Amino acid sequence: MKKFSKVIVLLLALSMVLSFAACGGGNEETTAGNDEGTTNNGAALEYDLSKEGDYTADNTEYVIGATGPLTGDTASYGISVQQGAQLAVDEINAAGGLNGVNFKLDMKDDKSTAADASTGYDALYEAGMQASIGSVTSGSAESFATRADEDGVFSLTPSASADKVINASDYAFRVCFGDPDNGILSAEKLAAEYENIGVIYDTSDAYSSGIYDAFKAKMAELNVTYIEQSFDAENNRDFSTQVEALKDCDVIFLPIYYTEAGLIAKACVAKGCDAFLFGCDGLDGVADQIDATVTNKISYLTPFDVKSEDAKVSAFVTAYETKYGSNPDQFAADGYDAVYAIFEAMKALGVDNVKVDPAELGKALTAQFTSADFSYEGVTGGMKWDTTGACVKDPIIVELQ
Repeated sequence: MKKFSKVIVLLLALSMVLSFAACGGGNEETTAGNDEGTTNNGAALEYDLSKEGDYTADNTEYVIGATGPLTGDTASYGISVQQGAQLAVDEINAAGGLNGVNFKLDMKDDKSTAADASTGYDALYEAGMQASIGSVTSGSAESFATRADEDGVFSLTPSASADKVINASDYAFRVCFGDPDNGILSAEKLAAEYENIGVIYDTSDAYSSGIYDAFKAKMAELNVTYIEQSFDAENNRDFSTQVEALKDCDVIFLPIYYTEAGLIAKACVAKGCDAFLFGCDGLDGVADQIDATVTNKISYLTPFDVKSEDAKVSAFVTAYETKYGSNPDQFAADGYDAVYAIFEAMKALGVDNVKVDPAELGKALTAQFTSADFSYEGVTGGMKWDTTGACVKDPIIVELQ
């Protein structure tokens, strides 16, 4: 098994790629019912946190809902998010909750499918969900956000990076950086350092295709050529053809998930391909898919460094290891930050009604997250949100050896 060996701060700061949109909204001192913010489409917001939801009349805890793959090929992501989010809930409750009221995490298995995410959303809503961390993967998160928009439920996905996720709802936000960011930064880095560049992406996956589209556009802008190969969900077990076509490349860009990336790394061994394999946050977990026979250099973009000496990160890693007996990955860190960001926003808003209507809370949280005064310093870095729901933060590069 390969281990994390080096973490490199990415010199291409996201601030060179993104700019903050003008932010409007309230602050901590605003009285509930009089705050004005904006939804993601710019509409004015007013909310009343004293209003109770009819179906949440029996709520004795603040309920945060979510769906994610708890079984199947991408279960590692869902389980990590669930565990990180639950750790945050446990810590918040141990510290007295919000004005003495505890939080509850309710997460359903969506198997990374849009249909199961929609079904899971319905079950969560009927069970009393008042806010959410959405879904884990992009296709599911778009489905979840679309349903949440109908009810005005706020969602803060830890890890779904496709733009269509936050575009699906006026109340949808994310913790991770988005697909365009991944694609643009990767294109700039690889174009500056390599001549013979290859790409393998998944045409059937929203996450992969979204990153690839941004990568493709940036490479065209830079006037840099590359060789493209692809696969889909029906053909994602044998990558000998793709690797053979890219055998002579210096680097192969992999905007895909860790399961397929592990198979591609093994195919490189079989084909005698020594290319550098470079990916995005979806490769977090690839170390468990390969062994010492894989000698290719592998790196990926991520907002989280498990070996960081930052006090907040170290405390999180220690607590996670104590509770679950393993190191947290980026998805666990994202889930942890998502819950804490919602908690901090609710605290700033002065929420004190455990039976608060989710639609009113959704408007209030949207106003708070888009306020110029609101930010959150998490284990995945400092975060602010613009009126589109996008999160701006700086990535790092993790290298495996």
